[in-house]
Amino acid sequence: MASPMRSLCSNPARYLQSFRLFLANSTEHQSMREFMERRLPDVIASIGNGKSTINILSVGGGAGEIDLLILSKVQARYPGITINNDVIEPSADQISKYKERVAETSNLENVKFTWHEETAYKYESRMNAEKKSKKWDFIHMIQMLYYVKDVPATIRYFHSLLEAQAKLLIILVSGTSGWEALWKKYGSSFPLDDLCSYVSCADVKRILDSAGLKYQLHELLSHMDITSCFIEGNEDGELLLDFLTETCDFSKTAPPELKRQVMEELRKPECSEKRDGKVLFNNNLSVIVIEP
Repeated sequence: MASPMRSLCSNPARYLQSFRLFLANSTEHQSMREFMERRLPDVIASIGNGKSTINILSVGGGAGEIDLLILSKVQARYPGITINNDVIEPSADQISKYKERVAETSNLENVKFTWHEETAYKYESRMNAEKKSKKWDFIHMIQMLYYVKDVPATIRYFHSLLEAQAKLLIILVSGTSGWEALWKKYGSSFPLDDLCSYVSCADVKRILDSAGLKYQLHELLSHMDITSCFIEGNEDGELLLDFLTETCDFSKTAPPELKRQVMEELRKPECSEKRDGKVLFNNNLSVIVIEP
C-alpha cells in the first residue's frame, strides 16, 4: 500500500511556514551572525585585491538576512568599491522579503542586486545554454545543498566559477548534529523526493577530499527548541516535526510506529539535551571555506 506521507518540499507554503518557525525557535541565524562577525573578515580579506568591482553570488539567498551581513563585511573590507550581488533563489516569496529588506537597509548605494528566481540547477543549465561562465569573487551556498539533485556536480560547477583569489563558502548541518543522528537512522523512512535529500558536512568533506580540493572547516554550535513537538496537537510542534522529518503533516500521516520511534529518538542525547525544562535539539552547523 502506498504511504500517504508526502515530502514537505511538495507544499512550498507549508515548507516556508515551518522553515520560518525553525528560524524563530533556533539559534541558527545567531550562530551564523557570530561567524560572520568574527571569522568572515579573514575569509574575504583578499577577494577584492586589485579589483574595481567585486562580484558575489548567493546561491539560495532566501530572504537575505545573512546575505546583507556578508555584504556589510565586504564593504567594511573594501570601502566604496562597487559590488554586484547576484542571488539565485527559487521562492518568489523569499525574494520579495529580500527586496523589502534591501529597501529598509542603508549604505547599499554601491551594491547592485540582481535576483534570479530559479533553482541552482536551472541557473547552471541557463548559463550553459547561453554559453556564459561568469566568474565570481565570492560564492556562498548557505543551507541549500539539501535541495539540489546532484551535490558533487553542484559543488563542482560553482567551484569552477571562482576567480583566482575567490572563496566558496558552504554552510550545512554538522556531522555531529542531531540531524545526523535522526536522518542516518530514519531518513530512509521519510518521503524524500528529488526536491530534497539529506546531506551533512561529513558528506561534503568526502566529496571535497575525493576531488582534491583545499578547504578550511569551522564548527558552529546551535540548538533548536523542540519542546512543543512533545505537546500533542500543538500546531508549532507539528510544524517543527514536519521540518525535522521533511514530511508534510508528519504527525498526522506517519505510521504510528514510525512516529513513536522518531519521537523517542528526538529525546535521546544523540539528538537533544534537556535544559531548564526544555528539549533542545542539536542544530550544530559546519562552515566549509573552499579555495579556488
